[in-house]
Amino acid sequence: MAVHKPAQLTIQSTLTAFSEYLSGKAVDSPRLSAELVLRKILGISRLDILINSDRKISEDEFAQMEPLILRRGTGEPAAYIMGEREFYGRPFNVNSHTLIPRPETEHLIEAVIERYADKGSFSFADLGTGSGCIATTIAAELPKAHGVAVDLSEGALATAKENIRINGVADRVKCIRADFTTSLFKNNTFDVIATNPPYVSQSEYIMLDPEVQQFEPASALVPGDSGLEHGIRLIALAAQWLRPSGFFIMEMGFWQGAEFMSEFAKNATQWRDTAIIKDLSGHDRFVCGYKV
Repeated sequence: MAVHKPAQLTIQSTLTAFSEYLSGKAVDSPRLSAELVLRKILGISRLDILINSDRKISEDEFAQMEPLILRRGTGEPAAYIMGEREFYGRPFNVNSHTLIPRPETEHLIEAVIERYADKGSFSFADLGTGSGCIATTIAAELPKAHGVAVDLSEGALATAKENIRINGVADRVKCIRADFTTSLFKNNTFDVIATNPPYVSQSEYIMLDPEVQQFEPASALVPGDSGLEHGIRLIALAAQWLRPSGFFIMEMGFWQGAEFMSEFAKNATQWRDTAIIKDLSGHDRFVCGYKV
């Protein structure tokens, strides 16, 4: 079903028509989604929408916007329709090959900056890089950082390479297509391993929001039945790949902290100062520790 086109095409009438259409499709934030489409096609800001609501829209502009609204009406995430999502103040290209960066993951960046801002040159690995947001941001925020971004998905890695290039850190971040759960690197290679691996269990996956379940890549979400598979493997591998006193931080599901802390404890001679870091909502979000 097409959007009902207003008799007079203005920013306000078009925004209203798009919002009403999306409201009937039970998508999240219908007005915001409509605003994003207008801003993308018209090249305007949110303030422009407010102060120039009577501005006329051409038939061609409406024709460019309507297919995007129809896509949003199917539940396709706005970030995929727009082709980008902001992360740590920078725009990142995203598509169906990559997860959409979440604000919670920015805490991982903050943890690395807190520990390495004054430590000079260091090497890092971003395992399961997806859009490349972690690797790109670490390198952009810490000019003496150099590292690798690893992903098995060819499509995701192509997107990461583009984001790394756009953000001007291609000289310090190398992309590697590989399975990060294998013996990929030599011992004592990195100072930091920062990762947001798949951690959703099969039972959790079938309960996810349809926008996530139907559109975001399942391989970047689900590592196996329990959701713990990649995390357990990475704790073991990080103990080999990190240099002494190297820092490991991994995003996880809110219920997984005790499980991963137990994995650290099984290898107590290899780890020190292990901890759980909570997000702003108070949920357990990351485990971290230093190699002995």
